[in-house]
Amino acid sequence: MGTASVPYPVPGYIRQYVNVRVDFNDEGVMLPRSILWTDGREYPIDRVRDIRSAPAQKAGGQGDRYTVVIAGRERFLFFEHNADYGNERVGRWFVEIKNPACAG
Repeated sequence: MGTASVPYPVPGYIRQYVNVRVDFNDEGVMLPRSILWTDGREYPIDRVRDIRSAPAQKAGGQGDRYTVVIAGRERFLFFEHNADYGNERVGRWFVEIKNPACAG
């Protein structure tokens, strides 16, 4: 029995870049504490369950995938590294969302 393949990226999904408040622990691990949505709402992150290098399978892209818990629900938050390590911009945070332009 074969496994159905999922198109990558999934049509209708995009990356939504967001501001994220972070802390660094004494080992240098970056830990997100809240997501600041584009409309100004802030969503506290209750827990970081996992951090790994992984693709954003719905919206495309590669980075560090943080599995976080927000209001009791598990979500993925991605950190996309800047390839220019000499740049002051080390990277950007994003989440995968349904493209509002495709809503219907």
